[in-house]
Amino acid sequence: MKDKIVLVTAATRGIGKACVMEFAQRGAAVFMGARNIEAARTECDNLQKMGFDVKAVFNDASLPESYETMMAEIALQTGRLDVLVNNFGTSDRSKDKSIMNTKAEDFLYTLSINLRSVFATSQLALPLMKNGGSIVNISSVGGAVPDITQVGYGSAKAAINHLTKMIAVQAGRLGVRCNAVLPGMIGTEAVERNLNDEFRTAFLRHIPLGRIGAPEDIAKAVAFLGSDDSAYITGQLISVSGGFGIGTPLYGDFMG
Repeated sequence: MKDKIVLVTAATRGIGKACVMEFAQRGAAVFMGARNIEAARTECDNLQKMGFDVKAVFNDASLPESYETMMAEIALQTGRLDVLVNNFGTSDRSKDKSIMNTKAEDFLYTLSINLRSVFATSQLALPLMKNGGSIVNISSVGGAVPDITQVGYGSAKAAINHLTKMIAVQAGRLGVRCNAVLPGMIGTEAVERNLNDEFRTAFLRHIPLGRIGAPEDIAKAVAFLGSDDSAYITGQLISVSGGFGIGTPLYGDFMG
């Protein structure tokens, strides 16, 4: 990844932070898109002391104008972008429930903010991918396997999966590839905060590899899709979930 320019959104924690480290270790110059710009700058200072080329750039997914200012800053500093990792994703579990218990305005908000983060950032990135490039969208297995809750988040991720293929088809002649990584249960702070031990134990019964994934598991898949090693791969949805959802629905009952 030497001489590659990479942007990772929502980059200060979890999967985003792991992606920044993975690309930086491979020699890329990485921009950390973040709402908490001070936290991003602190992280960049630490990584720069380790010899990595990492810079912070402001992006708040709830402020549409911040997509434009983020890309304008990258354009000013580098004049181009080689890899975009659309990592931002959000859901308020207290409001995003089943279809019977979710307000329409909350459902539409969840759709809007998640989809805009991919659509707007990708649209603005394309003119900067002058020599071709790679867009990697962080989706979710929840966008492929219907859940009993989070109707907004699951629907948004399903739409992102299709948007990934649309970008691949429509930007392919520009030399731009677009793929999505679908994480399963990953050991991030958000998972630790929002899911109790009982749920995690029950979920683990349905993962053939028998463990919760690490952010680094996702980052390595993302780095592969962002690199030239995947130069002939586009429009693909790659599940990084330990095999969740590929077996019989009775798997957990039989495996215990």
